[in-house]
Amino acid sequence: MNPATVIFSHGHLSSPDSRKIVELAPVAEARGFRVEAIDYRDLRDNPVGRVQRLLQRLRELDRPAVLVGSSMGGYVSLAAAEQMPVAGLFLMAPALFLEHYVDGGVVPDSYQPKTRHVSIVHGWRDDIIPWRNSLKFAEQSHAVLHLFDGDHVLHGCLPSIAASLDDFLLKTHA
Repeated sequence: MNPATVIFSHGHLSSPDSRKIVELAPVAEARGFRVEAIDYRDLRDNPVGRVQRLLQRLRELDRPAVLVGSSMGGYVSLAAAEQMPVAGLFLMAPALFLEHYVDGGVVPDSYQPKTRHVSIVHGWRDDIIPWRNSLKFAEQSHAVLHLFDGDHVLHGCLPSIAASLDDFLLKTHA
């Protein structure tokens, strides 16, 4: 059987070559995971299209993947995990509870991912996505939540995020 896969989903204006993906992918590889980063740049303002692209990739795999998403990519990862089982969700400053990301504009009261393994990292100083949105989701889903002294891009927190991801992957596949 092939090794399990970690799929990274980048943020709104980012790319598969983003600093977070470049620095975090080796963490997953060191744990024996196959790593992919989906390119959504042609779907910049289309979260629904991004979710469909991720779901298509998940259908092609022989077992559930771990999804790692940042900002809009966090929303995309969670939305896909509501439709298909995944091995785990690791979300960085996820764009949750935002009306312009939801098909039809109706924000759900809660999200229901098809996994027991969810971890979220968010920055206290995020001026794009309120950290309280992550707290709300963490409370509802009993997810692990790490709040760092960082802004939305979280670049200053990458060593701590890498340690959190490593711990998450170890516990998810122990």
